[in-house]
Amino acid sequence: MHDQARAGYKSIALDIAQRIVSGELPENSKISGRSLLAGQYHVSPETIRKAMVLLKEEGIVAVSQGKEITIVSAVKAHEYISRNNYLKSVYSLKQEIQQLMAEKRGVDRKFEDLLSEIVEASDRLKNLKPYNPVELKIKPDTHVIGKTIAGLEFWQNTGATIIALRRGIHVSISPGPHVVLLENDVIVVVGDDAAHRKALQFLNMPL
Repeated sequence: MHDQARAGYKSIALDIAQRIVSGELPENSKISGRSLLAGQYHVSPETIRKAMVLLKEEGIVAVSQGKEITIVSAVKAHEYISRNNYLKSVYSLKQEIQQLMAEKRGVDRKFEDLLSEIVEASDRLKNLKPYNPVELKIKPDTHVIGKTIAGLEFWQNTGATIIALRRGIHVSISPGPHVVLLENDVIVVVGDDAAHRKALQFLNMPL
């Protein structure tokens, strides 16, 4: 069954307005509630009637006493679509932002836990435990983008050791020497204060 089968009259009114704007239902053409009902929407006549009343109130269609429906204004239909899509978009964006913020908090917690485990459990890093891990973000237009960790000779140039890399929501622990750094990657390094400063300066060097 078509998606509109479960749609309310407001969704049907919006769909008809979109069909008018697209030219499928041109101005001055006539349609009937029965044809809409049988041809596409699979809802009750009362639902179609409510949709037509809404479009009539918006000045998009005219309804005669014989229940004949005439398309009146594609401009009004466009305004109706724009207004409703804007409201829908604002709500959708708010929901998406809230979801992303919740996901980010979860990723950040996971990231912190992984770093703690690395510093506590790795024999290779036991002598680095006094040094706090530092997150450094790869900025646009820097010389490191598109290059491997080995090719950059990162440790030789900075004295800092890369222990993790975060790319979006994915975290790589102890990334290998052949990993290519990309814009907006976040690397986690350990070392003394001087190494941190050198790493930051090295990463921010322009192309």
